[in-house]
Amino acid sequence: MLSLLRTLRHHGDEVTCVSFSPSHLATASADKTLRVYDAADFQELPCSPLAAHNYGVPCCRFSPCGGQLLSCSADGVLKVWRPATGELLAALQHPQRSPLRACAVAPGSGLLLAGACDGSAALWDFPSGSLRRCSAVSEASVVACCFSPCGQMFVTGCSHGDLKLWDVDVILQHAEKDAHDLGVTCCSFAPQFKVGDGCVEVRLASSGQDSKLKIWMTSQSEGAAWVMKLLHTLTGQAAPVLSCTFSSDGDLVVSGSVDKSVTIYDANLGTLLHTLKQHDRYVTAVAVSPTSGLIATGSMDRSVNVWRMGDEEAVSESQQESCQGRKLPGHSSLLLADWTEQDVQTWLSDEGLQELVSIFQANNIDGAELNQLSRETLAELGIESVGLRGRLLRKIGALKGEQSSSEAPDEFMCPITRELMRDPVIAADGYSYERDAIEGWVRGKHKTSPMTNLPLQTTLLTPNRSLKTAITRWKSSQATSS
Repeated sequence: MLSLLRTLRHHGDEVTCVSFSPSHLATASADKTLRVYDAADFQELPCSPLAAHNYGVPCCRFSPCGGQLLSCSADGVLKVWRPATGELLAALQHPQRSPLRACAVAPGSGLLLAGACDGSAALWDFPSGSLRRCSAVSEASVVACCFSPCGQMFVTGCSHGDLKLWDVDVILQHAEKDAHDLGVTCCSFAPQFKVGDGCVEVRLASSGQDSKLKIWMTSQSEGAAWVMKLLHTLTGQAAPVLSCTFSSDGDLVVSGSVDKSVTIYDANLGTLLHTLKQHDRYVTAVAVSPTSGLIATGSMDRSVNVWRMGDEEAVSESQQESCQGRKLPGHSSLLLADWTEQDVQTWLSDEGLQELVSIFQANNIDGAELNQLSRETLAELGIESVGLRGRLLRKIGALKGEQSSSEAPDEFMCPITRELMRDPVIAADGYSYERDAIEGWVRGKHKTSPMTNLPLQTTLLTPNRSLKTAITRWKSSQATSS
């Protein structure tokens, strides 16, 4: 049984990663911050948010004991934090300042790993902070990485679709070419090894742009090379799978997808157990608590949902509260235009406007009609109180603002800052960026495209006037509608 326990709505942009420790939940976002919550009651810690990086934070990971929190970013820096206090313990720069896409910490050995856009993987010793290795591991961006449970092996996944198994001296042990068509998005080892008959085995989950979640068995017999055998190809999601992780006992594997769903599989049998559809946009991140039956899911809708697994007492819908202290009605996952008449009536009651419920019910007002209401139409409905009409229209305006704030078309967002562009320019790679962001990128000795990782033939920037006009029109429409 699964029940929605909490919804956290604190980030100002899409949630890119979630991570559990025994005592904390950390969330990372394109808004450049990390947020840290108590895993017992999901209250945000006083030190949160952490102003983590100059750009969005694609990945964050706790150390096994939970005493450190890692984060990385396109600024090329791997940062280590003390999550309970927000203290910055280390800031480790990639030697070539390449943007970092993924990070991991090894169980027990004190190694930190980061995968970079230039196809390299950097290894540091912690707490000394000294760089141990920085080696080319791929011809494409390293977008995923994870350590084995023993901390002596790690896997990298790249945007071309290859999975590679390495030892901690960055010596290749096995390569699985084209493991995922169109690219790997995430990889995660199961927490336990299986040892017997001179053979060591550990399972690996990987997800990809091919809309598949795969479970592999990586194994080594005494004196032989490492091999990877495909155990299951799971196709329960209809779009690219962006994230995956095992449960703490290794019996379940959880994944999030562009189709806005979260799936939970039996990792041993490869059978689909649950599909969760609570997010409004892509599910970018999933995590499972190492000590309790909790799942966290993060999304481009800027929210993090926390789910309870098992037979614990379910949390009723009326008890599902966001950490902003506000009830989350069942219709909140729908756009206003898609609300039913019952959704509208429930919303009126939630907002303290119960006296209007019967009027709206008699006139069959659904979300589409609610979206078009004006002072004149409210008067026609027989709502004589000017104050009541004004209060209702203000609440409708605030509701529209909430729903539209995360709906800016992706092409209006700068790929570097993930913020709405004010002065868009076209770079030599054909992509549009915020002028200040791409100029800062180039000044920082990046001579490659932030999107393709290929060399920029020129640093000449061309104003994208048509895009700027489109953004201006969109902003005006939002202001008018609210």
